[in-house]
Amino acid sequence: MDTDNFEKGSFAYDKAFLKKQDTNLIILKRGSAEVIVSPKFQAKVFTSTVNGNKGKTLGWVNYDAFGKQDAHMNAYGGENRCWLGPEGNIFSLFFKPEIEMTFENWKTPSPIDSEPWDIKSKNTTSVTLTKQMLLTNYANSDFNIKVEREISILNKNDMEKLLSVSVKNVEAVAYQTKNSIENSGDNAWTETTGAPCIWILDMFPPSEKTTVVIPYNLQTEGNVATTDYFGQIPKDRIKLEDGILYFKADGKSRGKLGINPVRALNTAGSYDAINHILTITIFDIDPSATYLNQEWKLEGDPLIGDAMNAYNDGPLEDGKQMGPFYEIESVSPAAFLRPGEILTHNHTVFHFIGTTKELTKISQSALGVSLTQIINAL
Repeated sequence: MDTDNFEKGSFAYDKAFLKKQDTNLIILKRGSAEVIVSPKFQAKVFTSTVNGNKGKTLGWVNYDAFGKQDAHMNAYGGENRCWLGPEGNIFSLFFKPEIEMTFENWKTPSPIDSEPWDIKSKNTTSVTLTKQMLLTNYANSDFNIKVEREISILNKNDMEKLLSVSVKNVEAVAYQTKNSIENSGDNAWTETTGAPCIWILDMFPPSEKTTVVIPYNLQTEGNVATTDYFGQIPKDRIKLEDGILYFKADGKSRGKLGINPVRALNTAGSYDAINHILTITIFDIDPSATYLNQEWKLEGDPLIGDAMNAYNDGPLEDGKQMGPFYEIESVSPAAFLRPGEILTHNHTVFHFIGTTKELTKISQSALGVSLTQIINAL
C-alpha cells in the first residue's frame, strides 16, 4: 500500500502512512470496523474506521511530526493515547524539580512520548502492551511504574450492552481500553511523595460544525467547569443548559475546560454535523476519590482537580498551530499505591455514522440530547 493511491482523510491513506512508520503496526478488526494500534508509538490507537479502506479516518494523525524530534512533545496525534499525570502542580511529571513552570521547561516524559512499548499478547480483536518506566516528579520523588494497556475492538452486541441502545441500523466502530499502573518499586506513593494518575486523551479531526457534548451532574452545587486553562473560553463557544455543556470544536480557537469528579458523569461525546459522525466516550469516574490538579502552577491544593477535560485547538499568539484537532480526555484518581498494588482506568470510544433519525436515538440515550439540540446549541 502506498499513500499516493489514496486521499488524505481516508482510513486507507492513514493505514498506508502508518505502516511506513511502524512495521509492527497492529490492525484490530470486527467485520468492516478497524482500529490501528502502534507499539512503536507508545501504544496509541492512531485511528479507526467504520468501513475498512473505503471509510473515513476517524482519528487525527499529525503527519508532519514523524521523522523529527521535538524538545517538548512529539505530537504524532492519535485518537486515543495513554499519558500519566499530573502535568502541573508540585507533583508534576512534566517539569524537573525546582524549575519554573513555563513552556520552555515543559517536557513530556520519554516513555509516553518517544519510546516503544512491548507487546504482551495479541489476536485479531485485542492487544495488550506494557511499559516499565522510572519517572521523577517536581517534588523529586522517584516512581517505578509498570503500565499495561489492553485495547479491544467491540462488536455491536458489546456496544449495545455498554450504551443500552440499539446500534444495528448505523455503521459503527468502538474499542475499549483498559489501562493500569502498578507500583513496581519499593516505596509507597503518598500525599507526601505525590502520586501519578492515568490520563487518556482522544484526538479527533474537527469540522466547522463539530460540537463537544458533556452531560454533568445537576444534583450538586459549585462551579460546573474550569474554563480558563489557556485563557477564558469565549462565551460564544461554550454553553451550559439543563445539565449539558456544549463546546465548539472547530479547531480554530485554543481553549481547554475541565469538570471535577463531583460534577462529571461517565460520558462525553461530540457530533460532526458535516460528516454525520457521532462520537461517544465512556470512562471510569469515582466522585469520592482524589483527583489531581494539573494546572501549571504551584499555588492551590494539588489534590483537588478535574476528572475529565475537553480541548479545542487553535492558533497560538504567533499564528502557528499544531492541528487543527480537538480532544476529549479522562483521568483516573491519584494512584496512592503501596508496592505491588495496581490502579486501573477504563476508557471506551464509539463512533457512529448514519441517518439523523438513527443517530438521534443513540445521542438521546447516551448524552441526553438530540442531534437537533446539539446543532442549534451554539
